[in-house]
Amino acid sequence: MNISDLRTLMDYNYWANARILNAAARLTLEQFNAAGNLSFGGVRGTLVHAFGAESAWRKRAQEGLSPSALSGDEYPDLGVLRAAWLVEEGKMRAWLAGLSDADLQRAFAYKNLKGQPMETILWQGLVHMINHGTQHRAEVAVLLTDFGQSPGDVDMIVYFREKDIQ
Repeated sequence: MNISDLRTLMDYNYWANARILNAAARLTLEQFNAAGNLSFGGVRGTLVHAFGAESAWRKRAQEGLSPSALSGDEYPDLGVLRAAWLVEEGKMRAWLAGLSDADLQRAFAYKNLKGQPMETILWQGLVHMINHGTQHRAEVAVLLTDFGQSPGDVDMIVYFREKDIQ
């Protein structure tokens, strides 16, 4: 893995997040907050979880922190969640801008959500974070479609074609 490829993956991640968040913006507050059968509930719970995971992985790798899981109560509506996610995206992009290929090979230590000590190679943790987001975007996309607000295709090849990346 090199830093250019990781930045491309991260760009895709934020492009796909934006598609999901834009579709979620068309929901009523009741739909956004509705319970669901997913691991983290409905749209809000799943999006909060995905946002929290992105934030946690950056904080672990960059700041050496071991943050706890976020509560959905902190994000009562999409506007609050989107604003926080944009701040986090800015922090991630700024951090990635200063990394080199060699940095991606270093290991970082942290504690997982159960308090167990862990160690992960940087590029593996960040690629995991992106893949984790893909899973939860897909889950939210189903809910959004059920509410009549499909986000459209969020496949990486669609991103590559839209951005003319070869």
